[in-house]
Parts: sequence; C-alpha cells; structure tokens
Amino acid sequence: MDTEALKIVALVAQQGSFAAAARVLSVDPSSVSRSVATVEADLGLRLFQRSTRSLSITEEGEAYLARLVPLLEELDHAQDEAREVSRHPAGTVRLTTSVAFAHTCVVPLLADFAAQYPDISLEILPSDANLDLAANSIDLAIRLAPEPTGDLISTKLMDTRYRVVASPEYLGSSAPLSVPTELQNHNCLRFALPEFRTRWRFRSIGEGPIEVPVSGTVIIANALSLRRAALDGLGPVLLADWLVRDDLVDGALVDVFPDLDCTATEFDTAAWILYPSRNYLPRKVRVTIDFLRAALKPNA
Repeated sequence: MDTEALKIVALVAQQGSFAAAARVLSVDPSSVSRSVATVEADLGLRLFQRSTRSLSITEEGEAYLARLVPLLEELDHAQDEAREVSRHPAGTVRLTTSVAFAHTCVVPLLADFAAQYPDISLEILPSDANLDLAANSIDLAIRLAPEPTGDLISTKLMDTRYRVVASPEYLGSSAPLSVPTELQNHNCLRFALPEFRTRWRFRSIGEGPIEVPVSGTVIIANALSLRRAALDGLGPVLLADWLVRDDLVDGALVDVFPDLDCTATEFDTAAWILYPSRNYLPRKVRVTIDFLRAALKPNA
C-alpha cells in the first residue's frame, strides 16, 4: 500500500476535513479525496463518514488510525536514521515565525543554510499569529516572548530587548524628548497590540519601573511597517533591538533613551525556538535548530 496515501489518510483525520488537509499539502482537495478512496478500496472498509457539511471517522477508521499513526511515525524515524548514517540530512523542515523576524533575521541566513544543507528544503511560514504546530504540520516555531510555558520544548536563540527610536530629522524638529514622561507630548507610532498601544514601561539601574501613557494617530499591526514610518520621521516608536540594530549603527534611527530598559510587556524577553515534545527529533530538524542557534547567537 502507498505510504504517501496512508500519510494523507492520517492527515485528514488530524485536520478534520479533506479541504484542510489539502491546504497543508498545497494540493487540490480532489487529490486528497482520491488518495483516501484508494486506501479505503484496498482495505475494503470505510474510514470516514462523509456528508456535504462534515466529515467524521468511522469506528473502523478509529481502530485503523490508532495503529497506523505510530507506524507512520516509526517509518519516518527509520528513514531519517538511514539518512543520518550517510551524514546528509534531507527532507523538508517547516518553520514559522513573525513576519518581521522572518524578514530581518531568518531570510538573510538562507544562503548559508542552503550551502551547508543542500538536501534540506526550509519552508518558512511568516505569520504574526501563533500557528498551531500540530494542526499545521509545522516542525519548528520561533516565538518572541518571556520563557514559554506549555507542552512544547523550547530552546533560547537569543535575548531580545526593546528600544524607543526615532529618526534624527524627527528629533531635530519635534518637542524635547530627553526623558520618558515627555513622550506624552509626542505623536507616538504604536503597535496594534493592547500592551503596546496604551503605555510603555521604563526602568534604570537601581530604580523601579515607571509606566508612561502614550498616544498617537498611527497604529500599525506590523513591526516592519512601524520601522518604515519611524524612518520616514513620523514619530518615536518602541521596537525590538534586532529589528533596528542596523538603523542605529548607520544613524538612520536614534536610540532615544540609551541608558534605560524599555518594554511594553516584560523587560526580560528572548527569541525561543519551539518544537513538539516527542521522543525522536529528526536529524533534519536537529541540524536546523543547531544552525539557527549558532547563526543568531550574539556576535555571530
């Protein structure tokens, strides 16, 4: 029996519909339906009960899938272990992270990654929503947050900090901006998240944090667009250090409060790489994690 067809059957059960499985595979739903029908014909039983509005697993399907899924996982493990013997990691690794982090930190690494691992296809899914790894068949996620909790395994890639930045042109023509409380006199650029759009937090060595209310007429749900607006002189903005590092070096943006810690949520945050908790981590995923950790470490 075709193992690829069996994997499609398992994916349909996981996703809950032919259409959802087809989206994960980037194929037409009719192709998924044909694969399932072929498996059912070979088995001589119906795995799914279909209707125009829903799909459910039959009792026979439940019993079959309970044995099938572990076998498919073991088959994947066996294939990966065989590739590991030849020391040529291969296959597809699906990775998701925020749009800005993908654009700024991950995409610039692709040439080096391809040179080191020419047999690995790295499929990047940029999204500012936290995609479900299991539901979307994703191997790795990079999340920007305090230390994650939950069922996923997490490894720190790098510490992250936030800075209030503005263009030299804006600072040269605006009201004074030497202390955080003066932000109340400025038209701030704000990220469209509740914590970021109402107040920013600051702290200095030996002193407790303070909160400063912020307001402004520009609210954007994308960090790359906020950076562009700041470069165009529209106002001060709170952005992650990795996003504006080059702008600060070349003088396109200025760190307004270089001696202060700045944030809208927690002061101590990081970029974490997350993956499902399981006993076996395919070699293609392990080498991808190791590559990202080495490439994104400080002073890498």
